[in-house]
Amino acid sequence: MGARAAPSRRRLAGRRLRYLPTGSFPFLLLLLLLCIQLGGGQKKKENLLAEKVEQLMEWSSRRSIFRMNGDKFRKFIKAPPRNYSMIVMFTALQPQRQCSVCRQANEEYQILANSWRYSSAFCNKLFFSMVDYDEGTDVFQQLNMNSAPTFMHFPPKGRPKRADTFDLQRIGFAAEQLAKWIADRTDVHIRVFRPPNYSGTIALALLVSLVGGLLYLRRNNLEFIYNKTGWAMVSLCIVFAMTSGQMWNHIRGPPYAHKNPHNGQVSYIHGSSQAQFVAESHIILVLNAAITMGMVLLNEAATSKGDVGKRRIHFH
Repeated sequence: MGARAAPSRRRLAGRRLRYLPTGSFPFLLLLLLLCIQLGGGQKKKENLLAEKVEQLMEWSSRRSIFRMNGDKFRKFIKAPPRNYSMIVMFTALQPQRQCSVCRQANEEYQILANSWRYSSAFCNKLFFSMVDYDEGTDVFQQLNMNSAPTFMHFPPKGRPKRADTFDLQRIGFAAEQLAKWIADRTDVHIRVFRPPNYSGTIALALLVSLVGGLLYLRRNNLEFIYNKTGWAMVSLCIVFAMTSGQMWNHIRGPPYAHKNPHNGQVSYIHGSSQAQFVAESHIILVLNAAITMGMVLLNEAATSKGDVGKRRIHFH
C-alpha cells in the first residue's frame, strides 16, 4: 500500500500544476511593474519637493521676502507638490505707478517678514514672497486681479479660499493685523518686532521743553493759564481729532488714499462703510472745524455790542 501511495501523490501534484491559470503570470508581472512605477513616481515627487524647499530656504537666508515673476510663481506656488504655506503680496512698486499705498504696505510687510525670519520659531512651513505688477503681469491676469496692494495666502494643499485673501480695505495693512490673519490661516504665530522709533519720544520731549520754557518765562504772570479761550481751542482740537477718526487710523493703520494701478485714478473716500482712508479723516476734520468756526462767528456777531441795525443786516 505504501509503494502505491507515492506515485499517486506525484500524479496529484502534476494535476495541480496543470490546472494553474496560465493568465495569472502576466497579471502578476503587470502588478509588479505598476508598483515599481508608483514607487518611482512617489520618489520623484519627494525629490522635487525637497529641491523646492531647499531653494526657498536658500532665498529666505538671503532676504526675508523674495520677488517672483510668472515662471517662479507657477513653479513654487501653483504647481504641486507643496507642503508649505506661501504669503504673497501683489503690488506695484515701480515709480511710474505712483502707488504710495503700495510703498506703505511694503514697509509693514517687510517688518512682518523680518520678524518671522529672525524668530526662534522660523521653519520651512511658511514663506513670504512678492509679485510686482511690472514683473508678473501674467500672474495678475491669471488671478483676475485689478488692484494693488493685495495679500493672499496659498495653502499647502488645495486652492485658496475666500478667507485666504486679506481684507485690507476693512482691516488695514499693519504688520500686527497681518500676523493675526496669518495665524488664523496657518496656525503659525508671529510676534512682530518693530525697529526702534524715537520720533514720538523726541516730539514729546520737545513739547514738554517748550511748555516748561514758556511757563518759566511767564513765571511772574501766569494769568494766561486761566484763559478760557485758550482752553476752549485745545478742547476743540481734541474733539476734532477724535470725531474725525484719527484714533481709528492710529489703531488700524489705513492708507492715506488708494490709487488704481491700471487707470491711475485716486480715491480719497473709501467705498465701504466699515473702513476709511486717512484722507477722509482730514476732510471730516476740516468740515467740522469750518462748521464750528461758523457757529462761533454767528454767536460773536449776535452778542457783539455794535449797532443793532448792522447785526440785523449781518444776519440777513
